[in-house]
Amino acid sequence: MKGPLFYSKILLFGEYGIIRDSKGLSIPYNFYNGALKREANPSEEAIKSNGNLKRFVSYLETLQSEQPELVTFDLATLRNDVETGMFFDSSIPQGYGVGSSGALVAAIYDKYAQDKITVLENLTREKLLKLKNVFSQMESFFHGKSSGLDPLNSYLSIPILINSKDNIEATGIPTQSLGGNGAVFLLDSGIVGETAPMVNIFMENLKDQGFRKMLKSQFIKHTDACVENFLGGDMKSLFENTKKLSKVVLNNFKPMIPEQFHGLWQKGIDTNDYYLKLCGSGGGGYILGFTQDLEKAKTALKDYTLEVVYQF
Repeated sequence: MKGPLFYSKILLFGEYGIIRDSKGLSIPYNFYNGALKREANPSEEAIKSNGNLKRFVSYLETLQSEQPELVTFDLATLRNDVETGMFFDSSIPQGYGVGSSGALVAAIYDKYAQDKITVLENLTREKLLKLKNVFSQMESFFHGKSSGLDPLNSYLSIPILINSKDNIEATGIPTQSLGGNGAVFLLDSGIVGETAPMVNIFMENLKDQGFRKMLKSQFIKHTDACVENFLGGDMKSLFENTKKLSKVVLNNFKPMIPEQFHGLWQKGIDTNDYYLKLCGSGGGGYILGFTQDLEKAKTALKDYTLEVVYQF
């Protein structure tokens, strides 16, 4: 038995900002995926995944009994499938900021939710928000606090534009130009990041008035501009604003950037060969890079593994 595939995602812009109502742009990343599965001779990984699913099922049972109006599942079938060895077979790296738990949440909702909203219907803003709310509550099991965006992206497999907390829409992004020099890429930090501790640091920082002011006047301002530039295909302005954003992140989000990358981050800003930003909550995993000249960036970052996500 193997269910449909659910893909990883990349939040191009909006990490942390969307908690404070900045714009955000999330795109599916089809390089990684996962599916619910059962096997006669499960591997060690499969057995571990099955154990996680058992705990997740208990959480969903509680969620449904406390908030039946939010979402209901066919819990009997779900429990039975998990008891008989179902697991989530995934190539999505965990702790890398590309939505491993999001894909699992999407797969469970797709298979077991009752009266589910499907990709085929007219996705009004109300339906998108309802889905996001359901996914937020489901994914909280993994992170403590979740926006619900990762599962939403994985479930719908289309780019999502976040205008504000209560205003999200499906969107189109400029067509890739595979021969183009410009690119968005992932740089592998080689370190597994954990979402919850990073979000806790951010929430703690929010108590500081200076930090809140910086968020509004710089971080959110540049993030919003980047989203608009990217969707409008204005690449010149995009790089100007990405550079500003990269500086603000280096100056104000240092704990989220692994220490050995502080110098590399600054070097990109100084040379203009590439600009780095957080991918997800940071603390490890992937770092997102933007460059106007992919060959230059590859040379400058030759000691690292780069994966191209989008070319223009």
